[in-house]
Amino acid sequence: MNVFVTGGTGYVGQPIVRQLVEKGHHVTLLTRSEHRSDGLPKCVEIVIGDVFDDTALKLGMNQAEAVIHLVGIIREQPRRGLTMQRVHVEGTRHVIAAALRLGVYRFVHMSALGAKSDAVSSYHRTKWEAEKCLRQSGLKFTIFRPSVVFGPGGPGPNFLSQLVDVTRLPVIPVVGDGNYPLQPVHTRTIAGVFEQALTLDTTIGETFEVGGPNVVSHQDIMSKIEAALDIQKPHLQIPISLIQAMVRCFGWTGKFPLTRDQLSMLVEGNVCTNPGRLYDSFDVDPIPFTVNVNHDEKNGAT
Repeated sequence: MNVFVTGGTGYVGQPIVRQLVEKGHHVTLLTRSEHRSDGLPKCVEIVIGDVFDDTALKLGMNQAEAVIHLVGIIREQPRRGLTMQRVHVEGTRHVIAAALRLGVYRFVHMSALGAKSDAVSSYHRTKWEAEKCLRQSGLKFTIFRPSVVFGPGGPGPNFLSQLVDVTRLPVIPVVGDGNYPLQPVHTRTIAGVFEQALTLDTTIGETFEVGGPNVVSHQDIMSKIEAALDIQKPHLQIPISLIQAMVRCFGWTGKFPLTRDQLSMLVEGNVCTNPGRLYDSFDVDPIPFTVNVNHDEKNGAT
């Protein structure tokens, strides 16, 4: 199948693209610069542009039979025009419109676990709005809502790497009591379900929560990271109200480790309501959560 992919150069995107190629699909990848595709198979066709570039979308979808739309951000940069409303909602709407114009009716979409109309975070609200656009489009869609992701992936920051960075501090800060439930899912699982959805008609019009087999707390994950790094440092529980105040004061700089949205989502937790449905619908293995760190990360955290 000829597949047009947006957002395929990131941490989750690259494993999906590699899985598509491995399964014999021809991939055309939309990227803002060619060097971002480093590490991907050479057979991947590159189109330079973004989701608002009509010419690039037309070129990329010219021979496509399906679209996989992965573009998303976790931290806004308003001065660069990177807001969640623009990227998640307007960007998705633009890609949908291009697919309709060009007759590409199969559309597989990356949303997020926790997306809903009345979500606390802008991230989840805009992910919900994007889903709504897709449901009203008339396309043959499948929507996936992953929890936090672990495992080998592409470049850029990810859930675990950000937590590893925290262990470099003399004392490890803990948000509140740290007992916030998460259901980490492996990159291999995500890549598998995205690829299989392309040819499973039973998934058309469906939305799937994507989580791993284990529910773990944020505190559990930090302990596993410490064990993997072979370090032991004191933990300092910081009241949520204090962290909220710090985010308000320093979040605008872009250098504070948490945004208001990330804090809200962490405290809310992130688990599937029906975790077994995914594994009943797709031929993928439930991969237990583990922490693997490389040599450089070990050196940096000691």
